[in-house]
Amino acid sequence: MKRNIILVTGGAGFVGSNLIEYFLLKTKFKIISLDNYSTGKKSNHIKNKRVKYLKGDTNQIYKILYKYKKKICVTFHFGEYARIHQSFTDLNECFKSNISGTSEVFSFCLENKIKIIYSATSASLGNKGLDQGLSPYAFSKSKNLNLLMRLKKWYNFEYEALYFYNVYGNRQIANGWMATVIGIFEKQYLSGKKLTVVRPGSQSRKFTHITDTVKGCYIAWKKNLNRHYSLSNLKSYTILQVAKMFSKKIRFINSRLGERNKSSVVKKIGDHKIYNIQCNTSLKKYIENFKANKVK
Repeated sequence: MKRNIILVTGGAGFVGSNLIEYFLLKTKFKIISLDNYSTGKKSNHIKNKRVKYLKGDTNQIYKILYKYKKKICVTFHFGEYARIHQSFTDLNECFKSNISGTSEVFSFCLENKIKIIYSATSASLGNKGLDQGLSPYAFSKSKNLNLLMRLKKWYNFEYEALYFYNVYGNRQIANGWMATVIGIFEKQYLSGKKLTVVRPGSQSRKFTHITDTVKGCYIAWKKNLNRHYSLSNLKSYTILQVAKMFSKKIRFINSRLGERNKSSVVKKIGDHKIYNIQCNTSLKKYIENFKANKVK
């Protein structure tokens, strides 16, 4: 049976929807999105007859995708709980998605000989490994990454691990509990409000545009070398610097649990070298264009 389907968990979300859009342009594969719509939206659906959208939790992947299991060639597993300080409040949801759900995804892919491309996170890197325990989110992601590496040793399970760095751009979440930094700043700027900066404001991040991110995913998939890749912009900015690119109207808010001092581009994890896929889109130019166009 021909394997002609790409599975994207979280395909109705920010990164997943952009990945689907990019892969429709670059490949001829059919695509299935599995999303529980906790943060994903139907408005993110890409209208194309090659894409099928299924609603459900990754915990139910065996039941939902049973009839497709021999047709899937690769799974992009992006359907996880993906916020740091919120994970302290949403502990059960975080672990349900990132530990229970991801375990099912790994098992499903292993059993059906499906390669997995996993969205690891820069939040679990740096500080000589200590950031792995900085939040429930970072802890869960680091455990999944460790399991993935073990599965490679035990079963020769094929995977690529991709480390994302503060992704921003088209379809980012701008409202509610799960909003991104750039999404929040854009909304506050457009409404004329002061930009809220988490103290101390000196935290540095490597903001990476969504176009660079999904292109990096495609490159890693095409290379097919079973490696770890860092998808990051080389330029770092502090949160305060980014806020000031938008406006001089700043309001500081209290520091939060799990807040990292900086994003770290690490060259190695365990015995595995982390290769860099360079992402060049300028955050500064992006903000300048946003302000010039005042996109709403």
